[in-house]
Amino acid sequence: KTTYLRNEITNFLQKPNETFNEAWERFKDLLRQCPHRGFFELHQLDTFYNALNPNDQDALDSAAGGNFLDKILRECLSIIESKSKVRYSRSRVTDSRANTNAPLSSSLPSNSFDLQQIAASLEDKLDIRMNRFEKSLNDMKAYFTPTAPIKAVEE
Repeated sequence: KTTYLRNEITNFLQKPNETFNEAWERFKDLLRQCPHRGFFELHQLDTFYNALNPNDQDALDSAAGGNFLDKILRECLSIIESKSKVRYSRSRVTDSRANTNAPLSSSLPSNSFDLQQIAASLEDKLDIRMNRFEKSLNDMKAYFTPTAPIKAVEE
């Protein structure tokens, strides 16, 4: 059983339609089932991050203000838990709305939530793009070294 769980942890991948929160909860469940797994926490974090789809990796990088894995372990876990709670609360409201028989257009609060969800999604995407843009600018700045001003030589 331990070997099976170790392989499940090592080969963990986010499923195609799995939300960030669902993937995180599933990963934590695997870790709980195998307490003597022999993985350092940093290795666990690296495994989880690399198992995510590119959009969720970008969201973590954006929340970290750069490369997510460059942060210290405690910060990484805090970012993951924070993102997981936000995603979870959004998906719960969406799920509960999907189970009602009332049409969406008749419910003002759900329309308001839809706008909030769209705005939050756009904000996440904008943050990701801005971080990429800033990184590109910094990379370009590194290639060009400013020249010192030339002083006139007096004779």
